[in-house]
Amino acid sequence: MAHPASRKPNVLAVIPARHASARFPGKPLAPIAGRPMIQHVVERVRQAQLLSGVVVATDEASIKNAVEAFGAEAILTRADHRTGTDRVAEVAAHREAEIYLNVQGDEPLIDPGTIDAVVTALLEDDSVQIAGPCAAITQTNDIMDPNITKVVRDFDGNALYFSRAPIPWVRDRDGSIAARHWKHIGLYAFRRDALIEFPTLPPGDLERIEQLEQLRWLENGYRIRIVETEYDAISVDVPADIERVEKLLRQNAS
Repeated sequence: MAHPASRKPNVLAVIPARHASARFPGKPLAPIAGRPMIQHVVERVRQAQLLSGVVVATDEASIKNAVEAFGAEAILTRADHRTGTDRVAEVAAHREAEIYLNVQGDEPLIDPGTIDAVVTALLEDDSVQIAGPCAAITQTNDIMDPNITKVVRDFDGNALYFSRAPIPWVRDRDGSIAARHWKHIGLYAFRRDALIEFPTLPPGDLERIEQLEQLRWLENGYRIRIVETEYDAISVDVPADIERVEKLLRQNAS
């Protein structure tokens, strides 16, 4: 059942931003085209139509100060969170909203339309507790790449499984079956009750084996609605990625 059009639900986007990073310490403050990366993320997220607010959740005072310096809100959270979802759940425990988004802090080109699509999945169906996007994989090498998370869905668009392995596996290579592979994008929308419960859920063997936190939801019986998008996430994982993002920003501006 959809929400009445006359009432806009309270939807809070939370952007976890850690200073510590094995491959790129201080990543949220890394300059991209003259502004810190976290500012690019906040400004892109603010363009989404269905949000009530945007807040950065960080464990580092320097990041909080930088975010406030460009006019956005930041909250200091505990430093011992194992996952970004745990950090968002801490914010949810103190900040009331109906729907929370966990937006990656290292995607300065995040697509506002994809954010709205994920929120809409929850607004259109009250039974949906968690939603996230996927994009079609167009490069064959990406199917075999363990750094790219694949997802398969049921007839209703709910996730059956996430894996670093190539799922589905095409057994009959000589047959007429043409498999489509989907890349899972790490953006989530949660209803409050589901998000608050996440830190209490026991991690399962699949999460430990694949090192994918979203498997904790599936192993504990939750459904995750997966919506298709054309946005192909571009993350900044190492300093060399900044040049690629700056090039795309210049192309988009021209």
